[in-house]
Amino acid sequence: MAVVTGRPEPATAAAGPTVDQAERAADLAARLGVVRDRVVAAGRRVDDVRIVAVTKGFGPAAADAAVRAGVTDLGENYAQELVGKAAAMSAHPAWHFLGPVQRNKVAALAPVVSCWHGLDRAAALEAVAARQPGARVLVQVNLVGDPAKHGCAPGEAAGLVGRGRDLGLDVCGLMTVAAAGDRPGASRTFAALATLAGHLGVRELSMGMSDDYDLAAAEGATMLRLGRALFGDRPPRPVGKDLSS
Repeated sequence: MAVVTGRPEPATAAAGPTVDQAERAADLAARLGVVRDRVVAAGRRVDDVRIVAVTKGFGPAAADAAVRAGVTDLGENYAQELVGKAAAMSAHPAWHFLGPVQRNKVAALAPVVSCWHGLDRAAALEAVAARQPGARVLVQVNLVGDPAKHGCAPGEAAGLVGRGRDLGLDVCGLMTVAAAGDRPGASRTFAALATLAGHLGVRELSMGMSDDYDLAAAEGATMLRLGRALFGDRPPRPVGKDLSS
């Protein structure tokens, strides 16, 4: 879904990329090539798997490099970062909000978010529906049994999908996060999400990150959320800074 903000283009928008911008884009394009090769090696067609470049913790320059490298989908976990980067960029990629959304942040996010990945409770669905009718959303499911992780229990997913549809939302799929450092367990998690999505009649599967995206692709992922695999190590988050606000 294209997002039109109506804001004027920066004065430098017509200028070509600087040497640094070109180098960033070239490096990212090479990393994208590696990702796509691994997707193909997992038995998938590149065109069937959408790469969401997660720019969390990286500045607008990284988001700009991703767009220059041909990435059309960018993802953020924090409201302030997403809104700030969207306003700073001359390009208009499809923005994916990946984290659990606070209801008081929905109004700021709604004009720019194309897809909401982390909805795991009825209140969040209702808040999105009120501010962005018909929004494209995914229900996050916690399949690892870790109470510290976000996501509804598998048994609650059907109810949330139904609630979202009753609200007029385009509930297009499910999202999950696998346990870190356990590749066999990650494969089981991704297979379980694919099975659940089949039972619920939803197509999109947002699963797989930098350490396990090949496993997710093999199990049917349609969206891969990649940060480090594309941008390298993330810089440390500023101490005491709440980027969710």
